[in-house]
Amino acid sequence: MPRLPLLTPSEASPEARERLLAAEQANGFLPNLLRVLAHAPAALEAYQTLSAINARAGLTLAEREAVQITAAAIHGCGFCVAGHSAIATKKAGLAAETVEALRSLAPPPDARLAAVADFTAAVIRSRGRVPDAELAAFRAAGFSDAAALEVVLGVALATLCNFANNLADPPLNAELEPFRWAGAPRLAAE
Repeated sequence: MPRLPLLTPSEASPEARERLLAAEQANGFLPNLLRVLAHAPAALEAYQTLSAINARAGLTLAEREAVQITAAAIHGCGFCVAGHSAIATKKAGLAAETVEALRSLAPPPDARLAAVADFTAAVIRSRGRVPDAELAAFRAAGFSDAAALEVVLGVALATLCNFANNLADPPLNAELEPFRWAGAPRLAAE
């Protein structure tokens, strides 16, 4: 049972209603994350706006999804791991082996995606104070300083949706069930 109610478009405020209807039209279903965020129209708008900006980044879709899956796995957000696993598989065309490696925080077989996942983990672990050696390794993998900042952008987006999902604990949408993730780590404080 979710900790926060899942709002339908008809239950949402006018500020959130149009956003929910547009998202449902674009996705073919209404992700429960958005139904949660609709409680705070500014949070819903921030998520959708940051998502659109992130989509224009120089990182490829596969690289952006590596950021999202890695961050979600680190943050223990099963909803986001499932959602981004679906995107990585269906839209980015990543192989099941690659997606499973990202989900389990293991190095994926693709060296560039491994570098993105490693750098994402370093950004989260260090709260942005990435050690020089890890920044150098990211650059050595062929990434620019702009790409490093785009990883930070992706982590910011992931943090918003991961933490909102962890707070609300919405059920996984049926459309995402094939990508369910049960590997959510428990934090030491739990």
